[in-house]
Amino acid sequence: MLKASYTPYILHFKVPSGTSRGVLTQKETYFLKVWDEHNPDCFGIGECALFKGLGADDRPDYEAMLQTVCRGIDRIDEIDLSTWSSIRFGVETALLDLQHGGRRMIYPSEFTAGKQAIEINGLIWMGDKRTMASRIDEKLAAGFSCIKLKIGAIDFDDECELLAAIRRRYSREDIELRVDANGAFSPYDALEHLQRLSAYDLHSIEQPIRAGQWEAMARLCEETPLPIALDEELIGITDSTEKLALLETISPQYIVLKPSLIGGFSGAEEWIEFARNCRVGWWITSALESNVGLNAIAQWTATLPINMPQGLGTGALYTNNIPSPLEQIGDELRYNPDKTWIFSMDSWK
Repeated sequence: MLKASYTPYILHFKVPSGTSRGVLTQKETYFLKVWDEHNPDCFGIGECALFKGLGADDRPDYEAMLQTVCRGIDRIDEIDLSTWSSIRFGVETALLDLQHGGRRMIYPSEFTAGKQAIEINGLIWMGDKRTMASRIDEKLAAGFSCIKLKIGAIDFDDECELLAAIRRRYSREDIELRVDANGAFSPYDALEHLQRLSAYDLHSIEQPIRAGQWEAMARLCEETPLPIALDEELIGITDSTEKLALLETISPQYIVLKPSLIGGFSGAEEWIEFARNCRVGWWITSALESNVGLNAIAQWTATLPINMPQGLGTGALYTNNIPSPLEQIGDELRYNPDKTWIFSMDSWK
């Protein structure tokens, strides 16, 4: 018989990280442990990566649902997790981990054997113009060929100047530029902003306007001078019919898949299937998980037919992340099988 328990964990950012929704200094998450009562020394661990203020499962009864899951883990298929994305993500990860021997081996592949790397983008958080310029220089010096900038929080002219400065030094062939507005623009001025941004040969812009405005987003995707990627738009949509309707209505150029926010791996795989049928591109991005969640996402990503940099460069954000075999070397994420996981949490509930 399977047993389960969980423990909360607070991740602390090394440097306050700015988004259009505010500055982040810490992130709450939960670790789920699953084992067979006859062999308790072998256990799987998953991360229920709650994202407060963004996840559709940010509710007052979140821990109550975790307790329900732990009590019913042996009949988990009978528990409806369709609206509990981050918990579903944690459950899927923990069970796959246990299935593969409790070694944090979620999706064994050439990646987990240390023979394959995943190319990632360099993420530039929002900040003042000088700070962002410095961070851009650091990423370029580290060898990144794809840079993603969070925009929408400082003066738009300053953000354009940062992009112009990069383009004065590097062409589109040298450096791929992506921007993420996190819904910062209004439907009334978004197209004007996109027209200005298109002067900098951008690869794409994520979520230019707030999610939930399907008609306005559809018009933008039809008229945009640069590719649009849906991000927050996907969060909270669990019904298969609605997923397909969103893609057919908006017709985006790309979608961004964050497993812990869109129904775990099973939910993300359904989005990929629909995107393929609708001829919509996609890539994978982590959502501020600890190394436990990032490891699972990276291992899953390595099994997919990817052909562009992925958004998995968040492992070094925290002062108290879980030591793991994941290594970021330049613009590559690697798994070092010679390194071990180190867990010090002993307050499982």
